[in-house]
Amino acid sequence: MAKKAEKYEDNLEKLRDIVNIMDKNELPLEEAMKKYEEGIKLCNKLYATLKNYEEKILILNNEDKEEEFKEI
Repeated sequence: MAKKAEKYEDNLEKLRDIVNIMDKNELPLEEAMKKYEEGIKLCNKLYATLKNYEEKILILNNEDKEEEFKEI
């Protein structure tokens, strides 16, 4: 069975949880490092998602401009 795609909002919430945990400075060093690594991976996923949507928006905006040009 295919793995369900992670939602942006779910990943953002996970990242917020990690930040809140790490802000408390109560984790042993090894656990803190694991949380840090997990947070970096989530940041990269979130950035990639935003970058993907940004590219789609640029493509859509360019398509609209081409349509306007054709009408003139």
